[in-house]
Amino acid sequence: MKGREREIQAGSGDQAPNVLAQTMQFSLRRLWPALVLIGGLLIYVSFDGSKYLTLESLRLYRADLETCVTNYTAITLVIFAIAYVVVVVFSLPGASVMTVTAGFLFGSIIGTGLAVVSATVGATGIFLIAKTTLGDPLRARAGSSLKKMELGFKENALSYLLILRLVPLFPFFLVNLVPAFLGVKLRIYVSATAIGIIPGTFVYAQVGAGLDSILVSDDKLSIDTIFSGDVLAALIGLAVLCALPIFYKFLQAQKVKGNSA
Repeated sequence: MKGREREIQAGSGDQAPNVLAQTMQFSLRRLWPALVLIGGLLIYVSFDGSKYLTLESLRLYRADLETCVTNYTAITLVIFAIAYVVVVVFSLPGASVMTVTAGFLFGSIIGTGLAVVSATVGATGIFLIAKTTLGDPLRARAGSSLKKMELGFKENALSYLLILRLVPLFPFFLVNLVPAFLGVKLRIYVSATAIGIIPGTFVYAQVGAGLDSILVSDDKLSIDTIFSGDVLAALIGLAVLCALPIFYKFLQAQKVKGNSA
């Protein structure tokens, strides 16, 4: 019996390293997309990438970009779309400038469509990465407060996301990540993103389409000047419309509680 016990203990000792190795392999397989994103951000910071994603850079390279669009329209469209997706996936601070550039290079209509598709693809990519690397494990270990928040968000996910997308009060990358932690379904996330960013994207693209006269001048360019009070008021109005279903559900719930009492 003692010999048998020693064999079992030896077998358990052999299995322990295997279990540890499998756990590490699983963790690396789950986390490698996040590690790639972190590596990309470090490269971006190391090479001072922020100086390229500015309107001043657009002014500096406008002639070269216009030549590329004229001579290689299809290729330029594809390259620009890929670059836009990369900016969004890596959460780089330049999506607004990319949208203005899209309007400047391709016009307000094509520029809006290109930016909406590219931004939606990029946002979906970072959503899936966040959901698989952190979202599912976080929800599995979440307390009651987060689960209540998740339940409330799920009940009105489309309306909530449309509000967050329509009103540019929260950073784009933050709105990309939060739904992943709250268990939002992929199809709702994609549809809310694609629809919700259209008004703001069109504003930026429209500004880009009329930017040529400003680029040839010496006027200082700033992305913050695009959203005037009227534009922001219009977007807030759209957000209020999206909030009406939530308000209606709230009133119905209060009515049911009153009748039951």
